[in-house]
Amino acid sequence: VQLVESGGGLVQPGGSLRLSCAASGFTFSSYAMSWYRQAPGKERELVARVISAGSSTNYADSVKGRFTISRDNAKNTAYLQMSSLKPEDTAMYYCNARRVVIGERYDYWGQGTQVTVST
Repeated sequence: VQLVESGGGLVQPGGSLRLSCAASGFTFSSYAMSWYRQAPGKERELVARVISAGSSTNYADSVKGRFTISRDNAKNTAYLQMSSLKPEDTAMYYCNARRVVIGERYDYWGQGTQVTVST
């Protein structure tokens, strides 16, 4: 199982970035995909989630209207389009795949990609 994030970097406030999460080793279309982030000294927080079929999403209040999560099940890839970035969006962003079946939860994590919003 592998989740590989890419697309992070340094961007000025107000700018945009698109993160990608390439998945392999499991049935991608059966898993909900999420993006989490963790800033230094803070706990990891959920940023956005999309269900397996891609028809339902949810977002942290802090990113609503600025970030968009999507997935392409044919490419086994999830995305996070981030716009109007703020310095407080600076964090390590992690991709997560989760599937819950009766009695068991399957959870996979990527290594993270750094996003820095600064002048």
